[in-house]
Amino acid sequence: MPLVALTPLAAQAHVKASLVAADTSVQPAKSTTVALRLEHEPRWHSYWINAGTGYATSLEWDLPAAWKAGDIQWPTPILIKDSHGNVTGHGYDGVVYLPVELTAPADAKAGNDVTLAAEAKWLMCADVCIPGQARVSLTLPVSAEMRAPDAAVRAGLAKMPMPEAHAGWKVTAARGTKDVTLIVTGAESVRSPHFFSEDAYIQYDQPQIVGASGNELTITLPIAEDANAETQRLVGILAYTDEKGAYGGAKVSVPFSAEGASAASNVQPAAASGTSFFATLLLAALGGVILNLMPCVFPVLGIKVIGFVNEAGSDRRKVTMHGLMFTLGVLSSFWTLAGLLAALRAGGQELGWGFQLQSAPFVFGLTVVILVFALSLSGVFEFGLRATTLGSDLQTRGGIHGSFFSGVLATVVATPCSAPFLAPALGAALALPVAQSFVVFTAIGVGLSAPYLLLSLFPQAVRALPRPGRWMNTFKQVMAFPLYATVAYLVWVLAGQTSENGLLAVLFSLTVIALAIWLYGHYNGPGASRDKARFAMAGAVALLALGLNLGWPRAAAAGDIVWEPWSAERVAQLRAEGRPIYVDFTARWCATCQANKKVVFASSEVKNYFRDRKVATLKADWTNANPLITAELARWNRSAVPFNLVYVTGAREPTPLPEILTPGIVLGAFQR
Repeated sequence: MPLVALTPLAAQAHVKASLVAADTSVQPAKSTTVALRLEHEPRWHSYWINAGTGYATSLEWDLPAAWKAGDIQWPTPILIKDSHGNVTGHGYDGVVYLPVELTAPADAKAGNDVTLAAEAKWLMCADVCIPGQARVSLTLPVSAEMRAPDAAVRAGLAKMPMPEAHAGWKVTAARGTKDVTLIVTGAESVRSPHFFSEDAYIQYDQPQIVGASGNELTITLPIAEDANAETQRLVGILAYTDEKGAYGGAKVSVPFSAEGASAASNVQPAAASGTSFFATLLLAALGGVILNLMPCVFPVLGIKVIGFVNEAGSDRRKVTMHGLMFTLGVLSSFWTLAGLLAALRAGGQELGWGFQLQSAPFVFGLTVVILVFALSLSGVFEFGLRATTLGSDLQTRGGIHGSFFSGVLATVVATPCSAPFLAPALGAALALPVAQSFVVFTAIGVGLSAPYLLLSLFPQAVRALPRPGRWMNTFKQVMAFPLYATVAYLVWVLAGQTSENGLLAVLFSLTVIALAIWLYGHYNGPGASRDKARFAMAGAVALLALGLNLGWPRAAAAGDIVWEPWSAERVAQLRAEGRPIYVDFTARWCATCQANKKVVFASSEVKNYFRDRKVATLKADWTNANPLITAELARWNRSAVPFNLVYVTGAREPTPLPEILTPGIVLGAFQR
């Protein structure tokens, strides 16, 4: 949402702030509850403590001497959604009370009045977002005895979330690698539950999967990508609607239990695990069938079946036996491949390098392989067809054993141009448990051999096969696009496993690798001269090596800059500690920003200076609209990035840097 600069008076028109008290008097040495009352115009909202995309409402108190103020006690929030229905944060609309407990000193004199004041700040959003600010105050009499409470305020405060124990629930939480399972026992009356994480451990804008069994409610919560790995408790509010349609919530603060973790590994959304694996098997079998439609396979399909018939004569039983042996040969080759991959994976785990999608190098390697196969299907280059001829020659070997080996060669040797369809299977086999990967490979083998087996049972159906033609090449090219989609998905996975610059390097590397494949294919086609083919091969190998080196994910080296998220509060804290600070206002879409970082922080002199002097590096990421960053840029009369600030210890004001940076400019700003 764009930030709009309005005067405090204009801002107050959308959200009216006032300070109210639950009781009409205060007593010496006693606590009293006051609340910031926010009245929102229709369609406007403000934010909870874990805002999501905005920032939470705050109060800076101006109290008489010896008075003490507690933290804001947050009511149950609601989901904030944009005009498209996407969740953008957590907050409040309508009229909301944010209570705070104030404690009077023992020497407060009865009969006097006391003024309680605070500076309230909030962010209000509709189609635009506006920072709001107002000074709120309240004057109450000090009395020896409590006077009548304010009924309207008390009614507003009654909407606060209850403790989980008061709800009669038993709550446990089990943490997995990517999600948390919240288990609530005794919540039969709960409808439409949603968990609001107080500390941003849970990804706020992702769906939560709810399951119920008897009086037990399970909610699967996705862990945020930048979640603190040291978090030991699940803290937040479980919001729900009761059987009467009333909206409320209960506080949750439970440790992650080891007992629950083992149980959680078995907790699945209703039919999700079985359904997804069954769907994988269907796709694997379908992929095996599709292999038969490849140009290097389909033309010989009928020939192989006719060969079965010629070998067996008129004995239908022998024809069927040839088909079964061919199928066994296909399955045996796939089982052998699955076994080799299982052995490789086991060896990799022993060496400490697991073949799994949590490994950025593995994901990158799989991305490259699938991209190469997709380019082959698109016609950029062709796998050789010599192996197909070899398979046809061995087909002429007589007997049942000849059919078996023909099936083996149909998979291992005679169908190299079907390799692109095996790439996703390889990825699945490396990510799934060993037993399941064997089942997936079996499904592919069944799909590949099914036409041979069916045609062996009904040889006359060979006449019904369509004639080979240009349609096969068109079909092959269309099949490239699912692989391109797979490449896109894997790049998205890499985005969560590498830095911004690392992801950019991956995208450039895939471009270089595609160029290498094109160079090879362009000069190795039919009729190409041998000299050009050799030159193209050398150039393709060089480009391929360059691309792999450019995009290969690498662990952060010692001395690399580690960035913290920028906030005004963090700047103030670091300045109070006396540390020098470098603030980078940047965005992914800003090419100059990326070039500056590449130039400046590739310098060992800069990295050594920052390390030796403990320079704090803060990143103000403006890739998406951020009202706080927009406001800070406006404070410096800037409306664009890049913008960099250097805070030197002892200096009253930071030094703004020019748009184009060099290591000398940055170091000079610190050394002046």
